[in-house]
Amino acid sequence: MPKVASVLSVAVSAAVIACAAPAWAAESMAETPSPTNAQAGPPPGYECADKPVTGSGPGFSNSREGSEEAARQGWLKKAQAIYPEATWETAYRSGVSCAVQGLYSKCFAEAIPCKPKPGGAANAGADKTAPDKSAEVPKSE
Repeated sequence: MPKVASVLSVAVSAAVIACAAPAWAAESMAETPSPTNAQAGPPPGYECADKPVTGSGPGFSNSREGSEEAARQGWLKKAQAIYPEATWETAYRSGVSCAVQGLYSKCFAEAIPCKPKPGGAANAGADKTAPDKSAEVPKSE
């Protein structure tokens, strides 16, 4: 009878571990949202690098937003080493994914850096992607 009890105990333990493992794995796996600017090609008037660049912050953070911003800043530092004019807003196929462990997260930003083409539409006059702030009138309170 003791053998039956030990076999039953092992079977119950295995079932508990099997039920708990998917929840733990889902928590620690990276969340991969769709790219933030999933256009068909590089931004008009821009030329892009051949390969994507990945950046991340210094470590796990208790702020998801802070971790995402740190990842974008890490990406920007690497992207500007390739193209000094690179920005997150003009990047091609940009996206941020985060690994979550409990209350902490570490995010990774990945995108292909781009720069304005010489003499292209991006260099002619104002940037068409940025809103025109000169027409804004301050509101009186």
